[in-house]
Amino acid sequence: MKVRDVMSKDVQVARPDDHVQEVAMRMQSGDFGFMPVADGDRLVGTVTDRDIVVRGIARGLDGSTRVAEVMTHDVKSVRDDADLKSVLDTMGGRQIRRLPVVDKNERLVGVVSLGDLSTRVKEKYAGEALEDISRVGKV
Repeated sequence: MKVRDVMSKDVQVARPDDHVQEVAMRMQSGDFGFMPVADGDRLVGTVTDRDIVVRGIARGLDGSTRVAEVMTHDVKSVRDDADLKSVLDTMGGRQIRRLPVVDKNERLVGVVSLGDLSTRVKEKYAGEALEDISRVGKV
């Protein structure tokens, strides 16, 4: 089974020029805390509710701040044809709970979460990945 078989395809996307207040409101109304950031259909980063707080509000920036100023630029993504076990290994090794999914042309096509994977792979592998992701002090 491949990532494309379990990923979320209906994904909210932020743009680098969006205001963080607008993105935060979308996160609140959708009850999620993570969004890929795309320029057209190209992944350029991710933004989380934590990014908005730590890189924005804590530094005194306001709601009109652009997403590009608070987003994570160095983003790990996964190809839509990757097998589920390798994705879990990547997530565990890098302590990542959600990964943007790109196609062979590097276009953003979805997001895969630990929850998406845990329902499709052996419980043992999902548990190991969650343990790795949750480990304190791992870099």
